[in-house]
Amino acid sequence: MVKILSDSTCDLSEELCQRYGIEIIPLYVRLGEEEYLDGVNVTPEELYAWSDSHGETPKTAASSIEDIEKHLSPDSDDEYIIFTISSSMSANFNNVRLAAEDLGMQERVHVIDSANLSTGIGLQVILAAELAQAGKPAAEIVACIEAVKPKVRASFVIDTLVYLHRGGRCSGVAAMLGAALKLHPRIAVADGAMHPEKKYRGHSHKFIMDYVKDMEPELLSARKDRVFITHSGCDKEIVDAVRDYLLSLNHFDEILETRAGSVVSSHCGPGTLGVLFIA
Repeated sequence: MVKILSDSTCDLSEELCQRYGIEIIPLYVRLGEEEYLDGVNVTPEELYAWSDSHGETPKTAASSIEDIEKHLSPDSDDEYIIFTISSSMSANFNNVRLAAEDLGMQERVHVIDSANLSTGIGLQVILAAELAQAGKPAAEIVACIEAVKPKVRASFVIDTLVYLHRGGRCSGVAAMLGAALKLHPRIAVADGAMHPEKKYRGHSHKFIMDYVKDMEPELLSARKDRVFITHSGCDKEIVDAVRDYLLSLNHFDEILETRAGSVVSSHCGPGTLGVLFIA
């Protein structure tokens, strides 16, 4: 049997994990001296409250080798395909490999560096799970995912630069100017790293819809099976407007909405929204 696992940064909902038989390995979130498991015992809202009261970005950490080994069974004949957040962003990819080596399971554990984050990983994970449910062998699934990886389009538009600044990813001057000018950067993931692409202006509804509509040519030529709306806490009216727009394109078989988990939310802050798909 081929089992599909991912670290918690894939930002897939519990319902989707149950539907596709996906197992999640949580990363850590540290709020001062307290340590929590992403998606298990801390919420983004709790994280925002702590960050605002302390003026700091929470620390995040990879799953330990011991944590990962709990998800692997050396005595079974199962093969495992395990997805991790981009190896340039976390040690999780290396830790999964070390866990497999420690258990002598290198031949049965296939570790995929997603070169992505959030549902940019989730798109790959669901595709792998569909192939596993169809009875495809692990090697064939891995080859398919490696071919699809460069086609994943993951981007987000940021409401506030405060959290990027607190985490050292944006200078204080840039954060102040962004707030004063109401600038909202679009961040895209390419080659396993985040890159600023464009800046939008205006209130939440305007800049988010401008961001989504800018992608219309790519959306209309994307794979039709699914598109994700993933956000870190946006007003329902805004999310509904994005969904209505995507529906109006009459292109995707499924439009999925997920909330970003605590690891991803700790860096982007509230009000961030992304539309993610496979080209």
